[in-house]
Amino acid sequence: MKFTLFMTALLAPAAAFAANQVTLESQIQVEREVRNEDGTTRTVLEPTNKVTPGDRLLFTVSYRNVGAEAAADFVVTNPLPSAVTYVGADSPEPTVSVDGGASWGSLATLNVKQEDGTTRPAAASDVTHVRWVFNDTIPAGASGKLSFRGVVK
Repeated sequence: MKFTLFMTALLAPAAAFAANQVTLESQIQVEREVRNEDGTTRTVLEPTNKVTPGDRLLFTVSYRNVGAEAAADFVVTNPLPSAVTYVGADSPEPTVSVDGGASWGSLATLNVKQEDGTTRPAAASDVTHVRWVFNDTIPAGASGKLSFRGVVK
């Protein structure tokens, strides 16, 4: 099973566009538990050459401001592959969408409209997008990582 990971950087006001020279690099790895010779286990990260239902995935977005000025109003939006159920994220906690990116919030605050017109609380399996909004500027030369986890359906 192959996944395509799309990352978009949304750069707000047009004047900030020239200053926001932030590069993004994405990586998806499978988290596996392996047994050591002494009987203990450890988690290892492996390439996603082959994934099967139930495999735990780690999605990582590395960012770096390669510009000469601080980057402001920077947002990273990551659509979740339809074959993956969102599990959670490391700090900083992103907001999520359950409606294709039309609305955002913490999972606990979102609802899903059902076919009969009623709503129900959103579940992790409803997440369609993950988004990080940088409230502070990203200094020139600064870098960091954002990550979230999912499970193959």
